[in-house]
Amino acid sequence: MINRRLKILTVAAVASLVLAGCGSDSGDDGGTGGSAGSDLELIEDGKLTVCSDVPYPPFDLRDGGTYTGFDGDIMNEVADGLGLELVLKDQAFEGLQSGLALNSQQCDIVSAAMTITPERQEKLAFADPYYDSKQSLLVPEGSDIQTIEDLAGKKVGVQQGTTGKTYTEENAPEGAQIISFPSDGEMYPALQAGQVDALLQDLPVNLEHEKDGGFQIVEEYDTGEQYGFAVRKEGAENLLEAVNAELQRIRDDGTYDKLYEQYFATGS
Repeated sequence: MINRRLKILTVAAVASLVLAGCGSDSGDDGGTGGSAGSDLELIEDGKLTVCSDVPYPPFDLRDGGTYTGFDGDIMNEVADGLGLELVLKDQAFEGLQSGLALNSQQCDIVSAAMTITPERQEKLAFADPYYDSKQSLLVPEGSDIQTIEDLAGKKVGVQQGTTGKTYTEENAPEGAQIISFPSDGEMYPALQAGQVDALLQDLPVNLEHEKDGGFQIVEEYDTGEQYGFAVRKEGAENLLEAVNAELQRIRDDGTYDKLYEQYFATGS
């Protein structure tokens, strides 16, 4: 009887050691390149789930199944540096900037050319800024709109939930008809079809449209904006620290400069 009990206790002890060893191995990997383990508190182990509003050239693009563009390439560098697989989820910008997508556990991080604002900082935690931006006014070539003051009696397209929309509402003259769109994917075709007379949004995006021909940027507005990647306000402190470390790494090793040159170099 005693021997049988000893055998049972011995087997149980061995099993406990085996399980403990397995648990330790899982924690060491954690899908984070072995640096932060499971402390990143990702919604899916081994994967960095990224929410973005695609397309938003040149920042957020999809090439087949690959997330690319300036934001996308940076996010892929971050994921690689953390030893994680990047998973892209396409979401409307309104839900991204409001914190809904993050707080409902749809993604770990938002990468969407998002300006850091005090209002957004109340709902989101931002990584270190990675891009300085301006606003701009895009019109068809030959348009009689040359400044924002010329928008009186005109239709101007803006994107919902953006700082471009806010700037337009605060600075467009009385009589301007401000029309909101879910994304640039609807705004730009509306301008091409003559449904709106102008677009007011981030300068790099309008520069991409200007390259198509037939449209020109007539004004730029230095609003002092900076873009940042966003995570949950609470419960993502370790992820935020890890992302900031990766952003610093790609600046230090020259990767950031190469990507910036690729997407924003003039005369290319």
